[in-house]
Amino acid sequence: MMNVNICGVEFKNPVIGASGTYGFGKAYSEYIDLNKLGGISTKGLTYVQRDGNTGIRIYETASGIMNSIGLQNPSVAEFIKEDFNFMKKFDTNIIVNIGGSHIDDYVKSVNLINETDIKIIELNISCPNVAEGGMAFGIKCDSAERIVKEIRKNTDKILMVKLSPNAENIKEMAYTCVEAGADALSLVNTFKALAIDINKMKPVFDNVTAGLSGPCIKPIALRMVREVASVVDVPIVGMGGISNYKDAIEFIMAGATAIQVGTANFIEPSICIEIIEGMEKFLKEKSIKNLEEIRGII
Repeated sequence: MMNVNICGVEFKNPVIGASGTYGFGKAYSEYIDLNKLGGISTKGLTYVQRDGNTGIRIYETASGIMNSIGLQNPSVAEFIKEDFNFMKKFDTNIIVNIGGSHIDDYVKSVNLINETDIKIIELNISCPNVAEGGMAFGIKCDSAERIVKEIRKNTDKILMVKLSPNAENIKEMAYTCVEAGADALSLVNTFKALAIDINKMKPVFDNVTAGLSGPCIKPIALRMVREVASVVDVPIVGMGGISNYKDAIEFIMAGATAIQVGTANFIEPSICIEIIEGMEKFLKEKSIKNLEEIRGII
């Protein structure tokens, strides 16, 4: 009833812990059974270890949060050596999220992933909270095309490209990435946003802008998923403000094959399980045999 297939990889359900909020699953393993998840998308990884941004990193807004983490991570090599072994203990799909400042960085990271049995790479060309990096690749189609083509040449892994909502044209961007070699797409990442401290008379974040996520972005993310689904014929993993099973069902109806849950995990660590259970109950109550019956009906 709940199983989905992404490019030949079977997921027991469509609920995936989102990159940037789920780490490597360790913290959440104390609250939930990770075996029940469809998958986990890792913390954004880079070829070289990063300490992240200075100053305030998380700031609450109305119906959401802003973050300026700056891709703090242990590096791809350290992940493979340490954290990957922890994740492999669980019966859930592992999606490795890769970022970088230059195409060469992405290529070197992917070459390391090629030596593992990880099946899906989520290519982060859209992270808006790094002063130097992914944003440049995810805004203009020609930049995105170059990096996707280069990564496609360097791996046989399933390549899922994560799109930025800040792209000049989300439909054109989606089509370009698929034509360049993307096997699947995920969207949306956070929106570029600004917060000001009126007492200090300066931006809240050292980087001035930061990434906005949470329920406030859901209607826009949902619209973008539907638009992208209308122009490409590859699996889409939808995300952006999903906080309950109803939100998840909406994304499926808009055309998503699976969904990622991010900000809501900070509010309720067991939210992914609640969403899975809520979706199952909804399908049974509506006598819907599988998600294919409602996928893309809007």
